[in-house]
Amino acid sequence: MAFTKKAQTFHRKTGQRAALIRSLARSLVLEERISTTEAKAKALRPFIERLVTYAKKNTLASRRLAITRIHDKEAVKKLFDSIGPRYATRAGGYTRITKRALRGSNDARKLAYISFV
Repeated sequence: MAFTKKAQTFHRKTGQRAALIRSLARSLVLEERISTTEAKAKALRPFIERLVTYAKKNTLASRRLAITRIHDKEAVKKLFDSIGPRYATRAGGYTRITKRALRGSNDARKLAYISFV
């Protein structure tokens, strides 16, 4: 019986893929809007939504969980101090993916912005 893959691999090994998502999440928290490929934005969305949910709880345990996910104390501080309280009454859907125009003829990857709502 064949099962489909749950997530895209981006032609990277597990550790490299985790580092990619972690880096994108850190950049999104610090900048609040980043430009990336559409596939990477879609892979980042569930990861960052979970982090915002941790930030809404604002407990020591949730802060420690966020630190283990992002590995950046500055980003976690901003996440818990400004982004988490902003979505205190929102039930979910903290990010928005907006598609951009295609690149030139050499590289036809679909680009997108991912930002907080």
